[in-house]
Amino acid sequence: MGWALITGASSGLGREFAKLAAADGWNLVISARRADELNALAADLPVEVVVIPADLSEPGAGTALWAKACEGREIDLLVNNAGFGAHGKFAGNDKAREHASVMVNMVAFTELLQSAVSDFRARKVPGKVLNLASLAGFFPSGEVAVYHATKAYVLALVEGVRADLRGTDITVTALCPGPTQTEFFSSASISDVWLTRFLPMQSAAKVANIGWDAMKRGKGVTLTGPIHSLVAFGSRFQPRAFQARMNAFFWSPRR
Repeated sequence: MGWALITGASSGLGREFAKLAAADGWNLVISARRADELNALAADLPVEVVVIPADLSEPGAGTALWAKACEGREIDLLVNNAGFGAHGKFAGNDKAREHASVMVNMVAFTELLQSAVSDFRARKVPGKVLNLASLAGFFPSGEVAVYHATKAYVLALVEGVRADLRGTDITVTALCPGPTQTEFFSSASISDVWLTRFLPMQSAAKVANIGWDAMKRGKGVTLTGPIHSLVAFGSRFQPRAFQARMNAFFWSPRR
């Protein structure tokens, strides 16, 4: 099948994507900050695996990661999965974490997508990119304002790039899950919020399977269930100021 690069592969969706890619016969370059988890995953996969620890919050990290991943190999599939958020009132949050989330979710994300598309075009190959967007990208929100904004950027960028790639064999997919059983909530210091009462968490394996299937079929924006599709569709009919206040409630702790 060739080589695939998967970011954020140390846990959660990234780990599940790596398993799916290996099951389909892809050799893998896997990346995240935590080398120990990457090495443990590599040892469990029945394909050739190259481990590249990287912190995508550093300037130029996305471009550098692509270049290193391509040393001695050609990448035909990118899973642009790395990302995280910060919870709390804007400007009262951990500003360093919010800045890092912008660097990972938007800057490194864009660098990797640019690098992949440019490389696929230069080699004239039918490359594929699976990008982790979010249901959050359809709405503004208080409490997690920066995270929602970064995912709106991801969604808009993917849709624009798909328009630019019409007539080519390169496909770019955006996977938009709702709450998922990953480290996202714990890493953002979110314990129990109203959102997970209205939208129960899906397993990482289920979400990854939906995204993987969509990527293989070259689909565009992909939701992970009928409820999520209904919520996204409903965003078209609500004032955005109302959405921001309503979602701030959903992200508030249950007491």
